[in-house]
Amino acid sequence: TMTIDNEKRIVDVHVRSGVYSSDTIFDYPHGYIATRLFSRNACFIMKINKEYIPDLQEMGRLAFERQAMNTVYSPNNVWVQFQSGHSRFGRMEDWLVYGKAIEQLCTGLPLYQ
Repeated sequence: TMTIDNEKRIVDVHVRSGVYSSDTIFDYPHGYIATRLFSRNACFIMKINKEYIPDLQEMGRLAFERQAMNTVYSPNNVWVQFQSGHSRFGRMEDWLVYGKAIEQLCTGLPLYQ
């Protein structure tokens, strides 16, 4: 499921798929995406690259199209591969950079950038 908060400019994506379940937050004002993988009990954070990540209005349009039609071809599909290196737990300075929504998603979990 996808929830778009146009006022706060935050997108929340929930994938419920057993072992592969995850929550992802697109925080446009802060410019970061965070994905919490439940199977790994960790958060992966990356900076929004506008060349590859659709803006908020485009994200809403793509979600509506996907809901309206079962198969929609879009060149804007994004696949991300994380190569985990060293992790650390979030500090106060991190949460100021990443924002409150990502803090709520990732507090207490190892962070990978």
